[in-house]
Amino acid sequence: MTETEIAFPHLGIGFSNVPRSFTVFGVEIALYGIIITCGMLLAVVICSKMAEREGLKGEEVWNSAIWCIVFCIIGARIYYVIFSWDAYKDNLLQIFNLRAGGLAFYGGLIAAVVTLVVYMRRKSLPFLRYADVMVHGVLIGQILGRWGNFTNREAFGGYTDSLFAMRLPLAAVRASDITPDIAAHVEAGTNYIQVHPTFLYESAWNLCLLVLMLLFTKKKMSRFDGERMWIYLGGYGLGRCLIEGLRTDQLRFPGTEIAVSQVLGGALFLAACAVILTFRRRASAVRTAEAENTENTEEKEEEAVNAAAEAETPEQEENT
Repeated sequence: MTETEIAFPHLGIGFSNVPRSFTVFGVEIALYGIIITCGMLLAVVICSKMAEREGLKGEEVWNSAIWCIVFCIIGARIYYVIFSWDAYKDNLLQIFNLRAGGLAFYGGLIAAVVTLVVYMRRKSLPFLRYADVMVHGVLIGQILGRWGNFTNREAFGGYTDSLFAMRLPLAAVRASDITPDIAAHVEAGTNYIQVHPTFLYESAWNLCLLVLMLLFTKKKMSRFDGERMWIYLGGYGLGRCLIEGLRTDQLRFPGTEIAVSQVLGGALFLAACAVILTFRRRASAVRTAEAENTENTEEKEEEAVNAAAEAETPEQEENT
């Protein structure tokens, strides 16, 4: 394989020229960055329209998104550096070299949520209602953004010979991402590895989650503010927990083989289940109580009308 090739042999799909970047007036521009930027813009455009349909302010989605994106990048970098400290402790200036890669999604998500909370409080806007809308944008960004991993030849899993097996030229991937098992399956005379395309798995998972959430929104199935946010956190958390176990570039807790994203994803899934079940039960109890109150009020009004009618009947008889 040449360095620009990527193939899915069992699907009969091959790409002969997948560049990592291109040059404009002598400046190298990474396709990864272009894909991420397009994903962000599309996400904000769609979310602003959704917000307006739900009685919220579309311009506030734009305003808050700018701050969220800035701090998202900072948070993603800090998170990555914390769990990859050995790679930076001897050269601290490399922490600021974003062009060398090193952003972690969960770090960006945490920073974006904190930023949105602060922004909404300062503007006296309902955080949960805006979050319910904006998580759709996060999913859109992730669905597209994972294809930046495709052009970068990264975020792949271990060796596989399954239907979706992906071949990458050895010269195009980081040596640190090649596990002993992957290396053991490199046949003599070949110059490629065959691995799980975990970026594709996650992109497909997020697409399914987005479709389900859009159907959930369209049918107005939400029972409390923040429910769609928790559905996203739990749904994505479950997918990330499952897929992360396949990846070879996991960020791990220091001194262990435990993947941080697996633990965090699993914890968010369990937390989301607990929150959704609890608040749905409360919402159901409130609706039941309101229905009973309405029924009691109607019964009392009917009794009052009957009593008044009965009181008028003797008077009419006496007058007769």
